[in-house]
Amino acid sequence: MLYLQLFISFFKIGLFGFGGGLAILSLIQMEVEHYGWMSQQEFVDIVAVSQVTPGPIGINCATYVGYTATGSVLGSVLTTLAIVLPSLIIMLTICKLYFWLTARFKGNPYYEQPLRMLRFTVIGLIASAALMLIQPTNFIDTASWCIFASVAFFTILPQWLNGKIVKILSHPILLIVLSGVAGYFIYR
Repeated sequence: MLYLQLFISFFKIGLFGFGGGLAILSLIQMEVEHYGWMSQQEFVDIVAVSQVTPGPIGINCATYVGYTATGSVLGSVLTTLAIVLPSLIIMLTICKLYFWLTARFKGNPYYEQPLRMLRFTVIGLIASAALMLIQPTNFIDTASWCIFASVAFFTILPQWLNGKIVKILSHPILLIVLSGVAGYFIYR
């Protein structure tokens, strides 16, 4: 019965909890207090551990609550699955609908034109976020601007050139590591 209560509670939290991990902590706390799965101090400790462990805080907290309430790994797996399952179902449904619509209306200009326009909207949103990050506190000298320009260049480069070496040089993880190394040696 405990496992069913945990699954239903965390499925509801995953379904109705909007705003990210910190926003759903109060929902988790309400369920924990309602069912008496742990004391208030234990929950505060779990939130603290969830904040310092890698990953989303809401999922980490759900995992720890499941383990603490049941004393087993099965409880933690069950609560983690329950909090993630609604998002997974919603995203799979949206993707299935998108692919069905795309196959059904392929070649229809009334369907394809708005999707083409959305591409420009997404580019604008990404550019807006990038421009908001360009602040004097982030770019303190010419070297930081050079690092930024180099990363931007190698990000856009595969659009113009084709080749294996270009794809390797423009890999995002490689660009992040090289930027970090350059920043370390320039600013140490």
